[in-house]
Amino acid sequence: MEENNNMTAERSLEIIMQQIESSRRTISANLAPSLISWGTLVFVFALLISYLWNHHGGSVWNVLWAVMWGCGYLVEWLINKRRPSVPNSIISKTIGQVWSTFGLFIGAMGILFGLALGGVLPSLLTVPDADVMGTLYINLTSIISLCFGIASTITGSILKNRIIQTCGFIAGQGGFFGAIQFPGAEQLYVMAAVALIGLIVPGLIIYSTNKR
Repeated sequence: MEENNNMTAERSLEIIMQQIESSRRTISANLAPSLISWGTLVFVFALLISYLWNHHGGSVWNVLWAVMWGCGYLVEWLINKRRPSVPNSIISKTIGQVWSTFGLFIGAMGILFGLALGGVLPSLLTVPDADVMGTLYINLTSIISLCFGIASTITGSILKNRIIQTCGFIAGQGGFFGAIQFPGAEQLYVMAAVALIGLIVPGLIIYSTNKR
């Protein structure tokens, strides 16, 4: 009887692992439209905001990022209506939590930076030291790029998808150090490059692979 119970437990574990692998493959295969649509939106809005920033009023045009998020969720809703439904699993829930955390952190930082620019919060952070009092410079584009790279790399690891993992790592590291090199609106060109490398390229690769 004990041997039968062990076999039943082993079989149950095997079925669970098969379901997880099936969910992982399904999510990876269905991810291409989301990657391409979000990547395209970030790419286009980054270039648009950069242009308006330089020629029509300055950094106030960053408010258009909120419009981009709205457009993104609308497009995602349309994609989900046409995409085959995927049963909820630990894989889909974990990936959802990763990107929800990313959105929460970046959204909160955007609000805090907006309040700082509006004079509601202090715009400079001082770093006290025994010998020197310094000012800490925070580059929001660098931080967003790095957080995106971390979230994307974790997603690739969960899905065991080296394409997403590698592109996310390159985009995150490149965006973090690249944005430091440029002032103001020019940082948005880096953001466009991050979207291209971290979202559009892996999306197109996955799409072309599924078409074979």
